[in-house]
Amino acid sequence: MSTQNTHYGRDRIADMLQDVHNLFFIGIGGISMSSLARLARHLGYHVAGSDRADSELAQKMREDGIPVHIGHSADHLAGYEAVIYTVAITEDNPEYAEARRRGLPMISRADYLGYLMCSYRTRIGISGTHGKSTCTSMLAQIFIGAGTDPTVLSGAVLESMGGAYRIGNNEDYFLFEACEYMDSFLDFSPSLAVILNEEYEHVDYFRDMAQVRQSFRNFADRTRMDGQPGLSVANADDAETMRSLENFEGAVVTYAVDREADYRAATIHYTKDGYPAFEIFRHGEPYGSLTLHVPGYHNVYNALAAIAVADLQGLDREAVLRALREFRGAKRRMQYRGRLDGIPVYDDYGHHPTEVEATLKGMTHMGYNRIFCVFQPHTYSRLAQLFDRFVLALNVADEVYVDDVYAAREQSIYGADAATLASRIGEKGFYLGDREKIVEAVRARMRPGDVLVIMGAGSIEQIFDILPLTDRPEEKEEGHD
Repeated sequence: MSTQNTHYGRDRIADMLQDVHNLFFIGIGGISMSSLARLARHLGYHVAGSDRADSELAQKMREDGIPVHIGHSADHLAGYEAVIYTVAITEDNPEYAEARRRGLPMISRADYLGYLMCSYRTRIGISGTHGKSTCTSMLAQIFIGAGTDPTVLSGAVLESMGGAYRIGNNEDYFLFEACEYMDSFLDFSPSLAVILNEEYEHVDYFRDMAQVRQSFRNFADRTRMDGQPGLSVANADDAETMRSLENFEGAVVTYAVDREADYRAATIHYTKDGYPAFEIFRHGEPYGSLTLHVPGYHNVYNALAAIAVADLQGLDREAVLRALREFRGAKRRMQYRGRLDGIPVYDDYGHHPTEVEATLKGMTHMGYNRIFCVFQPHTYSRLAQLFDRFVLALNVADEVYVDDVYAAREQSIYGADAATLASRIGEKGFYLGDREKIVEAVRARMRPGDVLVIMGAGSIEQIFDILPLTDRPEEKEEGHD
């Protein structure tokens, strides 16, 4: 059985940790957990943790003096007085069980994050089914460039921060990614809530769209500034988002492309490299022109949300636009990785049909002859529930090589698998059952002028260990022709 979020809240957690000096993080290798562990150490705690597998993040933490155990054992808790855990673990995890046996304070990741953010005056939470990491990264680049020295916790690595987190030297701004899975974001206390979009996702937790809408509304209802209802920045083009904010007590500031809104993008077109360029209007008046250096129509929305937030915080317009012009994306969000036999290769985290389709459609504007996609489905339940939509989304590519499903916490009991997906995609779809064979096949079939994207949220990134890439980013700053 999976663990649950604790929902203790600020005051109770403060009491629980009053005499605690040593914190142990179960699942420390994740992006968010590793960032929280580093923030806890910055606050003066002695920190260590464990994860089921080694990783680049775990190795970096060891190099920086944070002990990380690979594998889980009750013995690891010796000398530790409290536990922070990710809900991705199960209750039979040896460390979780030992902490419960010893009666140690046990706090879920989201609850602990909600506790930490309360000491910051302005807490900006970026939520949405899609685009959270990119929008958070855009805002981080804007706020850093504007000299506000924010603390940032994101779900993706941003090169300008040197990681997925940043610790500022003041308590003015806390920017954080607010994930809806397991209602984790209901432990947070934003003063400003961004809602990018709402769609049926995390099908192993949410029953239906009505529950999703209610969760996002509950998140917006948690906004508070100096004891008063806070502010929500919302995508007016997204019907579900606006539906969830009906009769919202606080103020709502909107952004859109297709309808009137407080912040709006117009005259959208694409550069020869496939990047979106557009004009921005604030309350109907010109705000500025912007050409992004990340592909995809969806990134126009991410940029608009970031502009609205920054402008509401009084940041200089030129600093905002400059930061977005310089933004080159976050790790695994259409990240250029190098060339395979001269063919450009990108890496993308997309694992929901909407994300897959948005990324692939964005690539159609980049001037390549054919799009090759290696895709790994993430969880059997998501694949089964959204199967037909995956088929349609992946058909945007010219050839699709489906890797085995990343099961995460699940068993293959849903009647959908990688081979079935490849078959339903039709002549474009291939299931080879082995990554070495996938690499061999794409190398044989790609031609000059084509492009390859590796896509998925599971273990698919490991395929880069066997891709003989040249012209890597460290060798050349700009990878696109």
